[in-house]
Amino acid sequence: MVEQLTAMVINGALVLVAGLCLLCGYRVIRGPTVPDRVVGLDTIATNVIAIAMLFALKTDRGLFVTVSIVLAIIGFLSTVTVAKYVTEGDIMTRRG
Repeated sequence: MVEQLTAMVINGALVLVAGLCLLCGYRVIRGPTVPDRVVGLDTIATNVIAIAMLFALKTDRGLFVTVSIVLAIIGFLSTVTVAKYVTEGDIMTRRG
């Protein structure tokens, strides 16, 4: 009984997070500004991490937890890089 309830909750959460990814995709496409698109992409990355974690719970495979950690690191670095580009117009500057 508990296993069935857990499976049902995980499946419902997977559907919910997938729907949220679609809504964020709309924000990425429609904009209206570049920061809105960046936030939309960051939210999609967070939702993909949530999907990987839920899938790890569903299948009892620890590999997806590792994948989630790597995706979180990549998502953080890309968000910082894009934010720096949007604010300063350049990613790497030389000091001289």
